[in-house]
Amino acid sequence: MKNLNTKLVLIMLVAILILAGCSPTDTNGSGDEPQEEPERTFTEEELSQYNGKDGNPAYVAVDGVVYDFTELELWVNGEHNGFEAGQDLTEEIKDISPHGLSVLDRATVVGTLEE
Repeated sequence: MKNLNTKLVLIMLVAILILAGCSPTDTNGSGDEPQEEPERTFTEEELSQYNGKDGNPAYVAVDGVVYDFTELELWVNGEHNGFEAGQDLTEEIKDISPHGLSVLDRATVVGTLEE
């Protein structure tokens, strides 16, 4: 009888451990999913601070949308082919840049430019 009780207790403990391991531990939505930051609205003056120099991120506005070019490998210190980050480069990217708007597919949207 004592042996049977011990087996039942062990089975119950294993079952509890299995159920505890399978249950979700995060009920408030703060798991591994990336949290979206609210988009920010930049003035031209604020955007100019994000010029990619002195450790600042390199932000560029195109058609009123502000993109983060910091991690784009051809944008070194906020510059690429004579273009400088921290400003609205809509005309330059659309009309002069050989890759055109396709560069925007590799950049992250960080906000909008105030009209």
